[in-house]
Amino acid sequence: MEKMKKRDIRELVKERILVLDGAMGTMIQQYDLEEEDFRKGWFEDHVKPLKGNNDLLSLTRPEIIKEIHAKYFEAGADICETNTFSGTTVAQADYDLEKAVYDINFQSAKIAKEVADEFSAREPNKPRYVAGAIGPTNRTCSISPDVNDPAFRAITFDELVEAYSLQVKALIEGGVDLLLVETIFDTLNAKAALYAIDVVQEEMKTDLPIMISGTITDASGRTLTGQTTEAFLISISHLPVFSVGLNCALGAKELRQYLKIMDDKAPFYVSAHPNAGLPNSFGEYEETPEIMGEQIEEFLKEGLVNIIGGCCGTTPAHIRVIADLAKKHEVRKIKSQ
Repeated sequence: MEKMKKRDIRELVKERILVLDGAMGTMIQQYDLEEEDFRKGWFEDHVKPLKGNNDLLSLTRPEIIKEIHAKYFEAGADICETNTFSGTTVAQADYDLEKAVYDINFQSAKIAKEVADEFSAREPNKPRYVAGAIGPTNRTCSISPDVNDPAFRAITFDELVEAYSLQVKALIEGGVDLLLVETIFDTLNAKAALYAIDVVQEEMKTDLPIMISGTITDASGRTLTGQTTEAFLISISHLPVFSVGLNCALGAKELRQYLKIMDDKAPFYVSAHPNAGLPNSFGEYEETPEIMGEQIEEFLKEGLVNIIGGCCGTTPAHIRVIADLAKKHEVRKIKSQ
């Protein structure tokens, strides 16, 4: 039987609000995994502790990652993110696992794609897509980690480009539909990722849509490196991206004022995946799906977003509420051209 061709997401986004999945880490925590879960079949003899390196689970416990993707799709997500937030040689260097990076990204993409294809076949009128998640790394190009040496940089732009290029190549070869550069706290890091995407896509002759999502770190309304929402938007606007948005750090209520700026100024589709509120003193996220849903409905009523999902603390229950709300509202129209 011939496989049905999936619609291009660039067409679908014009018709309705698309739903991104929720937090991968929040779901992984529910499995109470131990050190051996992060080693099974791949890293039994590795010298460093690996517990908490969630990206490895795509290799060592793929059935868990598959199950999490399925739960989000079941809840109504149109797009799931690969389990690759720390899937660069830069981030994996902390564990001496740079050599595992290609496998992490390729297998993560493959797992997510398998689940997306299963759901797309089951519901052809609601195709599912996979976004290759590209995190910010644990190094910054713009700020010195040494207060006594402001000029020092822990990483160069070229080193980041090299790291991101490997990740992007593996994600594309694994079968992702989009590339998502997310949780951006330093736009220079993001520019390295975007440059790597541009070069790799040209080499591989692909044209996958690119999503960009920045992080406003506190009530000042700025990224960690000091950019306002508008400055962040301007600094990446020279690229022909699919969407630009905000995620993490803030809950939906706090994010709204910055999304209004995006809606007003962005000549692209706008995305948002906020946290389930702000963390309490124990680092837990307390907003229920209903509370978060009420706040997100404000975004939808005002027509601020084209793509909506959840970040830290969100679960399939949160995404189910968000997906139900998204069906009831008109898609955002791009104001600026």
